[in-house]
Amino acid sequence: MEEELLNAVCVRLELYDTKSFIYWNRAVKEKDPKPECITGTPLASEPFCSGVLRALWGFRGDMRPWGEWVKRQILAIQLIDYILRGVAQVMFVNNSLSGLLIVGGLFLQNPWWALNGLLGTAISTVSAIALRQNRDAVSAGLHGYNGSLVGILMAVFSAKGDWYLWLFIPNVLLSMLCPVVSSALSAITSKWDVPIFTLPFNILICLHISATGAAHPFFPQVCCQFQSESLNLSQVHVFLSVPVGVGQVFGCDNAWTGGVILLALLLCSPTICFHAILGSIAGLCTGLALAAPPADVYSGLWGYNSVLSCIAIGGVFYALTWQTHILALTCAFFCAYVSSATSKLMSVLSLPACTWPFCLSTLIFLLLSSANPAPCRLPLAAVSYPEENRRYLRQLKAWGRAQSSIQEATEGMKVEKEDGVTSHGPEPLSPSSVNHFPESPADSTRCSHNNRKRKVAGRMRPLSGCQLHAVQKAAQAGFSRLSICRLRIARFILKCRPG
Repeated sequence: MEEELLNAVCVRLELYDTKSFIYWNRAVKEKDPKPECITGTPLASEPFCSGVLRALWGFRGDMRPWGEWVKRQILAIQLIDYILRGVAQVMFVNNSLSGLLIVGGLFLQNPWWALNGLLGTAISTVSAIALRQNRDAVSAGLHGYNGSLVGILMAVFSAKGDWYLWLFIPNVLLSMLCPVVSSALSAITSKWDVPIFTLPFNILICLHISATGAAHPFFPQVCCQFQSESLNLSQVHVFLSVPVGVGQVFGCDNAWTGGVILLALLLCSPTICFHAILGSIAGLCTGLALAAPPADVYSGLWGYNSVLSCIAIGGVFYALTWQTHILALTCAFFCAYVSSATSKLMSVLSLPACTWPFCLSTLIFLLLSSANPAPCRLPLAAVSYPEENRRYLRQLKAWGRAQSSIQEATEGMKVEKEDGVTSHGPEPLSPSSVNHFPESPADSTRCSHNNRKRKVAGRMRPLSGCQLHAVQKAAQAGFSRLSICRLRIARFILKCRPG
């Protein structure tokens, strides 16, 4: 009986914490089968296929159960997880399995590049731990992705070719500086509650290339000049430039590598994968519209900044709605224009554009102010993958409705108090007071149209024994008063439904 009620609450209000309450309640029934506490038939064992699918489903998103398991392991296992998440965080993905797939794609492109990327991620992560940076940020890979890009792009821009082992020296030094620069920039950007993105990578890699140059005897760099050679662009080239644009985020021009990266994004979040494809297409279309050299269009140089911008706006830092979806596409096209201008300007200094266009355009769109509440920018503390962000937005809306209902109930109590009518109003949310819920409004039809708010603050009736036990168990298990308040309001809505 109680489980059907709570399932109906979930369908009615789509409350994530209420669903968690159902799963917790099932566990309580299995551990405490006393008939005087909870009544109901025992749950049947789940089929093997359902268990396998549930296990596979746990690898999507941010792999929170896996992360909780890793926290209880030795430091070596934790460090491996941090490194994989750091590689994946380049694409705004907090998933170690996605990071493993991306590393596989990098080895498919060039093992030397992949090795330098892993070294940079590891050194940057260890440096952040040594500097006692926020451990949650370290475990999410937020102190590793800049080191990953530094290591990969140093190998890409090195004129010494592959397996030049002396390159490890500047790689280690610059990767150690990544958490230092990140911490300094975070102190500035935190005032506006915006992320630092890849600004540390841009600063450090441009400093290294400027300091060494093409004529350096030990660490020469390839010449970064604006290319203007022509290439006959076929339909196959146009099609392949979409995954190549995704792979160019890591400096890879292999379509297979881009396809593996898209598969890694799909594993974590289909929304991120979809917006990555849209961003690459937006960069491709902008390059063709501006008559860019076909070689640059095919190599994905017009798409990788738009890929990052479209992902960031389309569901990561904004809760995904159709308005923010349009905003993400607009940001992707704008970023492609900025990429064109930045590439031409920085080629004069023999510097690559890196991800400066992405940082500039995305920060502009994140600092957008509008009276329209539809583009809802999330606080950095609540940012997760897009599906979880949508769930967070629904919880905020449900909490707003709960606040409105509580306010109406309070106003109704004040009106009855002024009229001298004695009634039992809503009690404080505590385990001892959750056993009373509003009576059905059928008994309040005698209220006038002007005093319809009194229906909410009508007479109270006690719950049944199993309902009282479940709610009290929830309170004892650490459920917040907000969750119990939502449950009370949801049950009241169910009592008010017709039939």
